[in-house]
Amino acid sequence: MKILLITEQREGKWNKISFETLAAAQQIASQTSGSLSGVVIGQGIAGLADELAEFKLGEVLLVEDALLDKYTPDAYSIALKQVIEQAKPDLVLFPHTYQVRDFAPKLAASLGKGMIGDCVGYRYENNKLTFVRQMFQGRTAADVVFQGAAPWFVSFQSGAFRADLASRKEDGKVAIRPVSVELKLEQIRTKPLELFREAKQAVDLTQAPILVSIGRGIKAPENIPLAEKLAKALGAELSASRPICDEGWLPMERQIGSSGQTVSPKLYLALGISGAIQHVVGMKGSRCIAAINKDQNAPIFEIADYGVVADLFEIVPALTEEVEKTKSS
Repeated sequence: MKILLITEQREGKWNKISFETLAAAQQIASQTSGSLSGVVIGQGIAGLADELAEFKLGEVLLVEDALLDKYTPDAYSIALKQVIEQAKPDLVLFPHTYQVRDFAPKLAASLGKGMIGDCVGYRYENNKLTFVRQMFQGRTAADVVFQGAAPWFVSFQSGAFRADLASRKEDGKVAIRPVSVELKLEQIRTKPLELFREAKQAVDLTQAPILVSIGRGIKAPENIPLAEKLAKALGAELSASRPICDEGWLPMERQIGSSGQTVSPKLYLALGISGAIQHVVGMKGSRCIAAINKDQNAPIFEIADYGVVADLFEIVPALTEEVEKTKSS
C-alpha cells in the first residue's frame, strides 16, 4: 500500500496534529508493508520539510508556489490534486483540522472520490482497512470501509494517536523531493485575509502539554481562581466542561468536548468534572488523566489513570502548595 500524508503548517509553524497523523500513517504502513511519503505544502517552507525528513518516511515531497503562501481552498486542492496524480497513492491521510475540513472534501471530489473524516482509529484485518469514526456525539462508533478504486481519503481526529509515538529515522534524514505544480491566479476565487482569531487572548488548547479543567464541581465563578492558581503552578492552561462556558464563567474558547476543542495533552487534570460523554470525547486521548471528584460513581473515573474521591476544595489548595514547594526547592 502506498500512503501519502498531507501535513499542515500555518505561517511556517507546524500544527502538531500533523505528527499525530504521522504516527497513524507509520502504523498503517508497517502493518500493510506499505510505503509512506510526507507532503509539506506552502511557500518558504524548506525548513519544515527538513524537520519532517528526520522522521521515518520513504521521502518528503516539498510543494512550493507563491500562490500557496497564504492558504486558500482552491490553491491547495488544485496543487494537491496534481501531487496525488503524480504520486498515485492508495491512501491519503490528513489531520482533521478546520483547514482540512475546508479543502479536503473538495480535493477528494475533484478526483471523483469520497472521504472518511474525523476518524478515531482503524483496524487492519484480512488485508482490509476499516476506519472507525464516532457517531451521535461519541455515544457510539461506526466501522467504515471504502468501496471502489483508490485513492482513498481519510482524516484522523486530534487525540486519536500520540504524536510522541511517531518514529524518527535512526540515522540521517530521508530524501526531500521538490514537486512542481501549476497554479494560475485566476483559478483562485478567494482572497486570503489575516488568520481568524476569535479574541486577542484566544488560546489553542490543542497545543498545551498540561490542562487543568474545571466542571460543575467548582460551584461558582468566585472559586475559579483556585484552579487558576494550580494551573499557574503546573505551567498549565485552564479549560472547562461545557456548563462552565455556557454560564459565561470562562470564554467558549476554553471549552473541551464535542462542541468545543479536542485535546490530547500529556496531563489532563479534571476538577469536579462528572465525565459526560460529550466532554470525554474531547479529552480521552490525553496521555494521563487525573480526576478529583467527591462522587465515587462519577463516569470520569472510568477513564482516569488516577482518581481522588474527595472534595476538590480540600485537595486543590494542598496540591497547589506541594507543587509550589517542589518548584522552589
